[in-house]
Amino acid sequence: MARTGQQLRMRTAKAMAKGGSSNRSANAPKSDLGDRLRYRFDNSMSRGTPALIAWLTAVTVVLIVVFSVFTTIFGLRPESDAPDGFLHEMFYSLLHALDPGTIGGDDPTSWRFVLTMLALTIAGLFVVSALIGIIAAGIDTKLADLRRGRSIVLEKDHTVILGWSDSIFTIISELTLANESRHKPVIVILADRDKVDMEDDVKAKVPDLRGTRVICRSGSPMDIDDLALSSHTTARSVILLAPEASEDPDSEVIKTLLALTHGGADGPNIVAEIRNPTNLEAARLVGADRTVLLDIRETVAKLVVQTSRQSGAAAVYTELFDYDGDEIYFLEKHDLGAGTYAEALLAFEKASVIGLIEDGVPTLNPPGDSVVGNRTLVVVAEDDSGLETEGRAQTHPDLDALGTQVAGEEAPTQGVLIGWNERAPIVLRELDHYAPPGSSLTVVTSFGQPNVQVLDNLAVTVVAASTTDRATLETYVVGGLDQVIVLCYSDHLEVQAADARTLVTLLHVRDILGRLDAATPVVTEMLDDRNRVLAQVAHVDDVVVSGEIVSLLVTQLSEDRRLEAVFGQLLGDQGSEIYLRPAEWYVQPGHEVSYATVVAGASARGATAIGYKSETLGVLVNPAKSQTFDVQPGDRVVVLAES
Repeated sequence: MARTGQQLRMRTAKAMAKGGSSNRSANAPKSDLGDRLRYRFDNSMSRGTPALIAWLTAVTVVLIVVFSVFTTIFGLRPESDAPDGFLHEMFYSLLHALDPGTIGGDDPTSWRFVLTMLALTIAGLFVVSALIGIIAAGIDTKLADLRRGRSIVLEKDHTVILGWSDSIFTIISELTLANESRHKPVIVILADRDKVDMEDDVKAKVPDLRGTRVICRSGSPMDIDDLALSSHTTARSVILLAPEASEDPDSEVIKTLLALTHGGADGPNIVAEIRNPTNLEAARLVGADRTVLLDIRETVAKLVVQTSRQSGAAAVYTELFDYDGDEIYFLEKHDLGAGTYAEALLAFEKASVIGLIEDGVPTLNPPGDSVVGNRTLVVVAEDDSGLETEGRAQTHPDLDALGTQVAGEEAPTQGVLIGWNERAPIVLRELDHYAPPGSSLTVVTSFGQPNVQVLDNLAVTVVAASTTDRATLETYVVGGLDQVIVLCYSDHLEVQAADARTLVTLLHVRDILGRLDAATPVVTEMLDDRNRVLAQVAHVDDVVVSGEIVSLLVTQLSEDRRLEAVFGQLLGDQGSEIYLRPAEWYVQPGHEVSYATVVAGASARGATAIGYKSETLGVLVNPAKSQTFDVQPGDRVVVLAES
């Protein structure tokens, strides 16, 4: 019985399976020959313009053959116009199909032949019209594809910019200056924006490209396939911008780095912006040795501190960081190996030696008795194209005119920091490195809740008040201050609103200091470079534009990654930094001396002179050794020196 029940269940299951199979077969769509032909026709039509032209060609051939056969079988063509064979008949039919004017030459006495050719001509009109429409549509589609920027760039030794931000215009402008000595330079931009919009923005913001060709492509830099459109593997360098509109820009930068480096360690140098220092380590793991990472927050904060300590320093940094004027280069081939560093300082007429490189490590302002040897020179010059043929200085320093004054003891300083943002804690940390013991700083802010840690040399007091209120500013901006720093509220307000509050604050601060007849240097931070012109109306000593200064550094690093270590020393608190020191420390006041004498005077005091500042001339970086200066009280020498 058990076996019988089991057999019954097995037969039932088979029957159900068979029934289910039958039902599926019954429900399956049936297709006949017409459906299959229609399906194949649809597939061929979906292949685009080439398939459509092929079908029209087939229709034309069929049309010509049918009418040629019809005309030949029924003998419709007049004897006076008899063709020489069937192929000749097909040729005449082709002319009637493609050219409506051919029918005007037919013999009108044979009305049957005329009507047949008229029918062929009308059919040909439809074919030709369809062909013209298909070709026009194909051309429009191709133009649309080109406008979308989806074609690959076939360039070599070009610069690739990945991403889009307001700083891109400064980068392009600087690259055009750097490319003036190159042959047919090219910049390729790949961003997730419309190609035409990018091109229009570049034309509006950078009207003079100085011979550099800018190519825009639309796509996501994080996508490997889109990234290939820029031909980044054959580029000279790649600049990776941190997207401003993203909620997590560093994650997008790191993902793009993964796409750039997935093919291996070989490839162009990469310069990438990082906004949050906590993401630097992850970015270094991905970028490896090919990538230079620029910490935006740290860089801007350090520059604010460096320029706040002495008036005119911002002009020096801007001169060194941009390509409009004098920049930092490296001279490998020279004949100064037997001389010392002090002698190398006076060697070139229009170039200033500022350091030496050994085993890839730069040392700025080394001891004067250091033998140059075969080490690479770090120099400040107008262009790198003529460095190896740079003319030698013929002016000898006047050693009798060297200065004898010495620096006094540093007294505690007092300063005011107005405003607060994510860079403010770094500013306080850097200020503490340079401040003499017993110094004080008052922080006045309308936004944020600053949590200031105890510092070694700087006593910080935080005041919550309106930074655009005149009475509040008069309370804290007083005589005797050594520095005033104005930071923008970039964490709490939009760019233009933040810059507007900063400008109002500056107007009050400058007016208060003017009434007090105080020469306190004022350094401010601007987000939008266009507002710098407005800030200059307020007679600000130094204006640090966040986006602009970062763009200058990015451009320089993309051209030569060796600058990373040099910039790190210039902006750091270790080694030699830029100072604007009294000219009487190095040359005697009241004398007219050559710049070669200034350089020798600085060298005798363990410093490297790179410029001069006076009331009449302003700040001059890398003047000629033969240029003379009438040394007056208040003049300053721009030097690299230990603190």
